[in-house]
This record gives sequence, structure tokens and C-alpha cells, in this order.
Amino acid sequence: MIAFLTQPWPWYFGGAVISIVLFLLLWTGKSFGMSSNLRTVCSMMGGGKKATLFQFDWKTQQWNLMVALGVIVGGFLASNYIANNSSVAISQKTIDQLVAMGIGDAGKSFAPQILFSHTAFTDLNSLIILVVGGFLVGFGARYAGGCTSGHAISGLSNLQLPSLIACSWIFHWRPFGQSFCTPFTILIFIV
Repeated sequence: MIAFLTQPWPWYFGGAVISIVLFLLLWTGKSFGMSSNLRTVCSMMGGGKKATLFQFDWKTQQWNLMVALGVIVGGFLASNYIANNSSVAISQKTIDQLVAMGIGDAGKSFAPQILFSHTAFTDLNSLIILVVGGFLVGFGARYAGGCTSGHAISGLSNLQLPSLIACSWIFHWRPFGQSFCTPFTILIFIV
């Protein structure tokens, strides 16, 4: 069993599990989305006194908070006790580009230390990027009416037109983010 957990799973296994979860959510009348947990937490903390967005019965969303907690606990257990610490299979061209940007351990580990170590919390440039990036992701998720997991997984499976529009824009702008924003952000991290 441990050997199964430590190896990458085939795409069809993940797809089947997501389909089963979505079927169960549809059957129970619930919809999946991670960014909605922020709204629930704000409502729990009294945000409804200041903004109408947070005026709802947050107790109906406790199940979604458990999903978020499960993601956090599952990620911790997987990364610390189950993870296969081999490198990610990326092309040599990508490795060369990342090394040229200053990421010396590109292709040698799953997460390059220069980008994913705890030093990000002590470096002013990294902190600014984390705060601004977090704000933009949160604002974008709220403005779009949900995050990519909510729109692409739950919204599209429920045949919601707003989710189709949101996903079209997400996938339309992804090449720009990948080609311009990511290298620019990496250069800021390194310098």
C-alpha cells in the first residue's frame, strides 16, 4: 500500500476520484470550492456586521471547512511521511532556463529551495510578492465568483455558464502568466 501511495498516480485514477466526489456533492445539493471558505471564516468572525457579503448562516458550510482542513492535513502528511523525494520530470530546456535565472537546483528536487524554503518569510522582496500575490488571488477569486477549483471542477460539472466564461478567461490568460509573470516573479525572488 505504501508503494502505491509514494508513486505518482495515473490521471485516470485522479479523474475517477474527482468524479465520485462531484457526484456525491451533486447528490447532496452541495457545490465545491476552496475560496468560499474565506467567506465562511469571515462570517464566523463577525464579518456580517460590516458587510452584507458575510451575512449568511455559516454553519451550513462547516462541511466545506472540513474539506479545507483535510487538504491542509493531507498535504502535511503526504509531504512529510509519504512523499517520494525524487525530482520532477521536466525537460532539459526548462532546467537550463531555470538555472540561467538562478535556480541552481532546478530538476534535482520536487520544489526548488530558493523558491520554497522558509527564507521567503525573512526576505522583504519575497514577503512583498507573497502579500501582493495573495491579495491578487483572493481578489480575483472573489471578483470571478470563485476560484479555479470551484469553477473548473464544480461549476463546469454543474453546467454553469459563469464557470465556463471564467475558465475560458483563465485558460486564455495562462500563457501570458507563464511566459511573462512567472519569469519576472522568479527574477524578483532571486535578486
